[in-house]
Amino acid sequence: MNKDLIKYAFMQTLPIMAGYLVLGMGFGILLYDHGYSVLWAILMSITIYAGSMQYVAIDLISSGASILTTLLMTLMVNARHLFYGISMVDKYKDTKPYKPYLIYALTDETYSLVCDAHIPEGMDINKYYFLVSLFDQCYWVIGSVLGSLIGSAFSFDTTGVDFSMTALFVVIFVEQWESADNHIPASIGILVSVICLIVFGADSFLIPTMIIITIVLFLLKNRILGGKKV
Repeated sequence: MNKDLIKYAFMQTLPIMAGYLVLGMGFGILLYDHGYSVLWAILMSITIYAGSMQYVAIDLISSGASILTTLLMTLMVNARHLFYGISMVDKYKDTKPYKPYLIYALTDETYSLVCDAHIPEGMDINKYYFLVSLFDQCYWVIGSVLGSLIGSAFSFDTTGVDFSMTALFVVIFVEQWESADNHIPASIGILVSVICLIVFGADSFLIPTMIIITIVLFLLKNRILGGKKV
């Protein structure tokens, strides 16, 4: 690996590192609070690696949820990745041998970095995708382990820790809003989400929201790609 590329990818992922260490620690603390050791934190962060789903998985595991319930809940929580994946088909088309891992490691935050990647001339874009994905997962695993160790060393009230994932999504949204010239996609996302939340309720609005947003964005793609400011 080119040292300049490694350094560049690392610098680009620093904001994600700050978030993932905190969020991973929150997960590790909650996991230990439910009676699961640091080994569980390591295994779940390596094999599942889905921040919001890992938070949900704590309750599923501790409550003895059935396999069917777990499958359906996982689909509901991570359905948004189907839409992320579609938008990355062209970018990841010629990324072998990194492609399997890139598909696996595509989180919300990693997506925000690779979907609009601009790297210095002469650097391998496929290696950049790989390094960003790898760095981000390492941050998450380290955070999870630290959280589990902290949870085992100290006793404190964990109320509200699980809100940290929501907080990160809000921060990412605000940063992208401020850096974008065209706010049509974000505005559509907000409006459709609110309407679906009212119509379908908090437990069932996610999938309808993603489907409707995709349809609306497709219908308005010419105006959006036209780069008009709003």
